Amino acid sequence: MEQTYKYRVSPTDDVATEARRHINICREVYNHALGLYDSAPDGDKPTYTKLQNKLPAWKRQWTSWSDVNAKCLQMAVRRIFSSLSVLKSLKSKGYKVGKLKWKSPREYRSIVFNQSGFDVDNNTGRTEHATLELSKLGTMDVDYHRPLPEDGTIKEIRLKEEKSGKWYASVVVNYDPEYPEKPAVENIDLEDTVGIDLGILKFAHDSDGNAVTSLDESENRERIEKRHRALSRKQHGSANWEKARVKLADAYERLSNRRTDFIKKLAHSYTRKYSAVFLEKLDVRGMLKQDSNGQNIASMLWSDTIKTFERHGDKNGCHVVTVPPEGTTKRCARCDVESDKALWVHEHSCPSCGFEADRDENASYNVQKLGLDELGIEYDVDAVVGLGEAESTPAETALPTGADVSDNSSFRVVPAKRVVETGSHGSPDP
Repeated sequence: MEQTYKYRVSPTDDVATEARRHINICREVYNHALGLYDSAPDGDKPTYTKLQNKLPAWKRQWTSWSDVNAKCLQMAVRRIFSSLSVLKSLKSKGYKVGKLKWKSPREYRSIVFNQSGFDVDNNTGRTEHATLELSKLGTMDVDYHRPLPEDGTIKEIRLKEEKSGKWYASVVVNYDPEYPEKPAVENIDLEDTVGIDLGILKFAHDSDGNAVTSLDESENRERIEKRHRALSRKQHGSANWEKARVKLADAYERLSNRRTDFIKKLAHSYTRKYSAVFLEKLDVRGMLKQDSNGQNIASMLWSDTIKTFERHGDKNGCHVVTVPPEGTTKRCARCDVESDKALWVHEHSCPSCGFEADRDENASYNVQKLGLDELGIEYDVDAVVGLGEAESTPAETALPTGADVSDNSSFRVVPAKRVVETGSHGSPDP
């Protein structure tokens, strides 16, 4: 299998300048190839191989293109067809898609070395340090905080300059990790499973009676707004404008890193504790189109959360199952009778059987039931809805202190800050 390891790299000023020049040449190749593809009639579009075979002639015509590694130029052309494949996939699912567009320098910020043209040396004699040598570019230092697998084969390296001015190398490694086997379904006890309802005010509510609050992003958002205002006061394109733009990009990057770190640590703790974790497979795209609360929905990164749980499930030997979200809030977890609830109603009170619970607690029970059905595990309904008295928090593998108790909810509330500040440096997940 392929896995990606992302490292911070520190090129010298000369290497960084040369890397930007090579990236810009790849951008020119991409735009030129895209122009030829778009101008061809629909029935006679050039293939990737046909455009790739034109590269020698292009390098003779534009001699500066010969300064870039040949594999990098080929990957610039391949990028067109990879993007076309994504658009085709989205279109087949009913989404409206447009056409690929010409790339400006700010939109094309990376260069890809595939199969050759690179070398990673971790025998530098320094802790958490390695060097990366790239063909026709030079050597740069690597923040080697997570070693590459010894039995892995490096397939590809992508060098990218983020908008913040920081450089990163994404190393794609092909290897067979020794992950623990997932327990046989027939050996999984009900107590070793958990249903998780994803929300906004509380990021996650589980069927063991725990809730994890969403990240407090107020400080990050205030920093972003402040730097937006600072950027707006600068003359566009000036040196001071560029400095303000980099500071703004850095603020966005810090917020993104906090969100990613929070999700990875939460997924790690849940998949370490349980044998099976059940999540709602939310239609985030549809929700963003229909809901006026789009900013908060987008900030939850629910799609990324599900993918992260699935990766950690494989790594920790845990079944991660997604279930349809329809009806999980309205349906009574005890008798399956549906009743409408306004958004401001935080309690579930079934008009049929009289079962009462927190709205999100009831939803988490329904998610757990659907997951158990999906795996084929038999259960007693009363046993499921009676699992609200767990003795530990979901992040007990990382959190040194107990959870806060909310006065208005039956959930034990774990502040997001405790999840983010615990665990090892960075994340064990690539």
